Amino acid sequence: MSFKAPRRPQFFYTTAPLPCPYVAGRTERKVVTEITGPEAEVMHDRLSRAGFRRSHNIAYAPVCPGCRSCVPIRIPVDDFRLDRSLRRIARANATTQGFDTPARATAEQFQLFQRYQQARHGDGDMATMSFYDYRAMVEDTPIETSLVEFREPDDRLVGACLTDRLGDGLSAVYSYFLPELDRRSLGTFAILWLIERARLLGLPYVYLGYWVPESRKMTYKSRFRPSEILVAGTWRPLTDADLGADFATQAAAPTPTTPTLASPLSETVG
Repeated sequence: MSFKAPRRPQFFYTTAPLPCPYVAGRTERKVVTEITGPEAEVMHDRLSRAGFRRSHNIAYAPVCPGCRSCVPIRIPVDDFRLDRSLRRIARANATTQGFDTPARATAEQFQLFQRYQQARHGDGDMATMSFYDYRAMVEDTPIETSLVEFREPDDRLVGACLTDRLGDGLSAVYSYFLPELDRRSLGTFAILWLIERARLLGLPYVYLGYWVPESRKMTYKSRFRPSEILVAGTWRPLTDADLGADFATQAAAPTPTTPTLASPLSETVG
């Protein structure tokens, strides 16, 4: 008789309330869980389909009382079509090439990362990150992760996108670019590159994280059409009516209670 070791319980916790980074005057709380061990890839896939995001070896999702403004969004690769504005962005970056590189931090990347943070998010926590903090962000991953580098014909690094490989797609974890090239919309171009990359790999989706209609810096994600959003536990197409909807107060799937960080929310997922 063979013996099968029992599956390790998966514990979930909630964070303490913090100021919301997207909507002024609101409070943010997250449910978090560790991604580790031999089943890390499977767990990460399940959590991504459930609307979670990854940072280092932690998966998280917002559980803010009374607010559902953060809406998970993904692009179905086979159905995606370029509109006029996206074609213009593609043409503006026609000579820029993307290179799928291992998740290894370099001084060149970090210099670009610092320039981006100081120009775009100078008052944020990431603007004070050291090289060792940046290296941890890039390299501390329990799953298959790469860093897509975007370079000009002269080999100048102008952008990068930390990307996770999922069973059903690619997940854009974090991107940054040369702030002087803002008019070329390199962040949008990075997503277009991931869509084409997913198509070549035969993967059906590109996960973009959270669309936040009330946040100016997060509304751009709805420009990729068609796309799908996760509402009340179900992925469905994003419609024109959704663009004007008030997700902040809409009813959503039941969320867990909010115990302290030291106590588990649940023992299993999926």
